[in-house]
Amino acid sequence: METRELRYFVAVAEERHFGRAADRLGIAQPPLSRAIQQLERRVGARLLVRTTREVSLTEAGAVLLAEGRAALDAVDAAERRTRRAAGEGPGLVLVSKAGASEELLAKLLDAYAAEPGALPVDVELCGPGEQERRLRDGRADVALLHRPFDSTAGFDTEELASERQVAVLPAGHPLANRSSVSTADVSALPDLPTPRWPRSDGTYTDGPGPQVRDAAQLRQLVGLGRVAAIVPESAVTPRHEGLATVPVRDAPVVTTVLAWPPHSRSSALADLVRCATRT
Repeated sequence: METRELRYFVAVAEERHFGRAADRLGIAQPPLSRAIQQLERRVGARLLVRTTREVSLTEAGAVLLAEGRAALDAVDAAERRTRRAAGEGPGLVLVSKAGASEELLAKLLDAYAAEPGALPVDVELCGPGEQERRLRDGRADVALLHRPFDSTAGFDTEELASERQVAVLPAGHPLANRSSVSTADVSALPDLPTPRWPRSDGTYTDGPGPQVRDAAQLRQLVGLGRVAAIVPESAVTPRHEGLATVPVRDAPVVTTVLAWPPHSRSSALADLVRCATRT
């Protein structure tokens, strides 16, 4: 299969329409249709069911969509990492969720910077779920991920820390005086909805609460008495005035891991991982 054909197929499969896919790709519809037909001949299977109104996937098409996305991500990642190595010199790009594991990240960077021969580390902070995608598509060399929220499938990992989750509430809220609460206690609050976080595809989870992009926005909304949330304990520290935290007894433990592609041969990355395990 050719990557061009895969890109065409993924566009049609995601748009569910040949016209919209052609507009997205910037090509005319007839060559797009011919490319899909050629792809179906290559794999020996029908991939799409076409009607006058829309396009749907066959079972084989659904498999190729998942596999094709992964293959194209790998190609894009190889190109990005190669260009970065050729044009920007040695160094690492580390991606982490904004507002998460702040103290741990600072300790890791300080410890690595003190190592002989340490290279520059560019730190990119992003929204929830984005760090995994940036690591998979080659925009980052290494990432801080948080299980069970982030998937580490396909990565090499090193566990760095585990922590409990807490309910973050406006100071003075009745639940703030409890020694612990349950997830049901927090979700049932009539006056404080839970926030809606972005999914990996950019859409937001369902619910009545406001959309929240990062930990800083969350802390401000809680302080204003607009939401309550369950977060890892490190996301809220005593310096955040106007907030109260209460342990959530039935919330899963959050494990912070350092993750990187298993095929990486970067000596700088190897040094960073060794430094992280010592620290």
